[in-house]
Amino acid sequence: MIEPTTVDVDTLVDTYIDMWNETDVARRAELIATAWTEDGAYTDPLLEATGAAAISEMVDGVHSQLPGHRFALTSGIDSHHDHHRFGWELAAADGTVAVEGVDVAELGPDGRLVRITGFFGDLPERAA
Repeated sequence: MIEPTTVDVDTLVDTYIDMWNETDVARRAELIATAWTEDGAYTDPLLEATGAAAISEMVDGVHSQLPGHRFALTSGIDSHHDHHRFGWELAAADGTVAVEGVDVAELGPDGRLVRITGFFGDLPERAA
């Protein structure tokens, strides 16, 4: 089990966010190799990808759909054991937020991302 103190989680999450913002495919591949395990998997309500090539293609798709938009962290990182959650937003150059959410990251034994599960928006209201 990886404890938050054995991995620089802030740097890892920054690298993950940088991956989303990187338009140069070669540089993005370096960021993916740094942050993710070889079989790392990403899932959110709209997207799924497993492995470096698929993750890079997924990022390309987001850039194609929302050119000029950038991801940014909107919270600190909440950690326990090998799990970490953090808030983020995707915004246009003028600051208009297209989507925001929370990602939950799971780290592998080497301190890299094994899985990210993303959620969009706020939690739903509880049914009465």
